[in-house]
Amino acid sequence: MMNFGKPLTPQQTAAYLRTLPAIRERCGRVHALAQKGELQYFTYDPEKEEDIAQFCVDIIKRDFGTNYASIPPHGRWRHLDAGRPRVGPLIEKWKASANPPDQKEITKRLIDLFLVSVLLDAGAGNTWTYHEKQSDMKFTRSEGLGVASINMFEEGFFSGDSSNPHKVDAEGLARITPEMAASAMQVSSSNPMVGIDGRTSLLTNLSNALKASPKFFGDDARPGNLIDFLESGSIANGSTRRVHIFALWTVLIEGLAPIWPATRTTFGGVPLGDVWPCDALKPTSLNEGDELVPFHKLTGWITYSLVEPIQTVLGWDVEGLEHMTGLPEYRNGGLLVDLGVLSLRPGAITSSFYSDPDTGIAKLPPSHPAIVEWRAMTVIELDRIADKIRQKLGLTAEQLSLAQVLESATWKGGREIAKQKRPASGGPPIDIESDGTVF
Repeated sequence: MMNFGKPLTPQQTAAYLRTLPAIRERCGRVHALAQKGELQYFTYDPEKEEDIAQFCVDIIKRDFGTNYASIPPHGRWRHLDAGRPRVGPLIEKWKASANPPDQKEITKRLIDLFLVSVLLDAGAGNTWTYHEKQSDMKFTRSEGLGVASINMFEEGFFSGDSSNPHKVDAEGLARITPEMAASAMQVSSSNPMVGIDGRTSLLTNLSNALKASPKFFGDDARPGNLIDFLESGSIANGSTRRVHIFALWTVLIEGLAPIWPATRTTFGGVPLGDVWPCDALKPTSLNEGDELVPFHKLTGWITYSLVEPIQTVLGWDVEGLEHMTGLPEYRNGGLLVDLGVLSLRPGAITSSFYSDPDTGIAKLPPSHPAIVEWRAMTVIELDRIADKIRQKLGLTAEQLSLAQVLESATWKGGREIAKQKRPASGGPPIDIESDGTVF
């Protein structure tokens, strides 16, 4: 029941802050302050957006020419195929087996893999490397985590079902210890990874979440079973089915709620996950909770990653993708800082956060109000930059989606400009203390 004219109850506010539209709306409030020069930590130079758009266009043309339709969407699939194809050959291996799975089961297996791979994808730090024995290739960062995760998946690391090692289920996840994860990801004193305990905690918490929501994940507590839930609410469309992005988002935001650390923001008794107070909004907040800004970055990253096999393998139509936002993480956000759209105000960050004076880079916890401002600005700026890229290329949003812009331009561009400006580390212009659960 709507309560027009009345403030929302804390429970209603909490429910709203877990929706996709709330991300753009609340980030838009922060961006409006930036346009008036009223952010606490950053100044905003919109004229530099043209420089970023051109930088991104150059990368797109370098990598794809004018074949824009060939640009894949942003998703975990790319990282799992770093250096060589892995997902396609794995699917073919399943199809050639004595008891081949149907397309639905193949999609379930990919959802199992992609979900757990994304949860392992928080920043690993600047020094960790993964050496893939089969190919003798070495990988770092997101690609390293992705390649490690698919190899772990193929070895049955996440499965409690001896008859099917290529799945993820609550039983298999519950057995994982930090030591097992460290060994599988080749972590050692000479090859350290940031946040290994946080990553393992996410997997343990995922086990509990899967068991707690049989409505979404079935009696065998498996991520891939969300396909059955989506199918029950989908619309038949000839030989295929139509499902709305909000349905998938609801499964992930509600079904995965128990995985987030207990220290995260809670409002109205509801744990919100990746939602943070923004100090710059407090002076204009009229109601309790008005200063809270949702990002749901990992949920968004999972959503983008799961949409791809649902569309390409299962062949379903996913509607409402325009509601998805850009991802507020350090590559997309770093692009804005490195190319001058955002600049830290002099003296805004106290000297105690500059642990290494030689780099001149602050290291902040994710809860720091500067990080909240940075991430909120990143969400809205990705929309604005995507529009400018399309204008330069003469394309519509249908011809070049935000997911394609993230994949071909901004995320990649953020990484490339970081390597140019900081060749030793390739790290972001502002460092974030990773606990393995945010970025």
